[in-house]
Amino acid sequence: MGKLTVRALRAVLVVVLAGTVFVQALMVWALATDPEDGSLPLTPLRVITILGMASVQVALVCVWRLVTMVRRGTVFSHAAFRYVDGVIGAIVAAALVWFAVTVIIAPGQRDDPGVTVIMGGVGLAILGVALIVLVLRMLLAQAVARDVEAAQMQAELDEVI
Repeated sequence: MGKLTVRALRAVLVVVLAGTVFVQALMVWALATDPEDGSLPLTPLRVITILGMASVQVALVCVWRLVTMVRRGTVFSHAAFRYVDGVIGAIVAAALVWFAVTVIIAPGQRDDPGVTVIMGGVGLAILGVALIVLVLRMLLAQAVARDVEAAQMQAELDEVI
């Protein structure tokens, strides 16, 4: 992975992290100062937004650590699984947060239940992303196993020579 790619990805991660912190700060401020007007259950939605931003932040930190491991050439190790599992957990948490928003908004959509169905479909798509990352984790496991096997074979070859 080139230096420019790493720097660009890290710049994007920093901007997104700053944005999530900003949104969280706004939601905390709104919880403390802005009363509900009764049209929507704002307090649960604000709390859910804070939790959703936290799941994004966890994923960002894990991706940052994985990029660091890629840059150092240590990504094909068992230590990488912790961060990949963190990304998977964050995506699943984001899906659960999305389903919570869907449940909260659903009663207001009785005239147009298609919105609720679409929101449920988006939640399933988010879970699909978690499954894709899980498949990538399995590929990483195979690569780590191959790397260990290659190291053992190299050690045996070194003994012969």
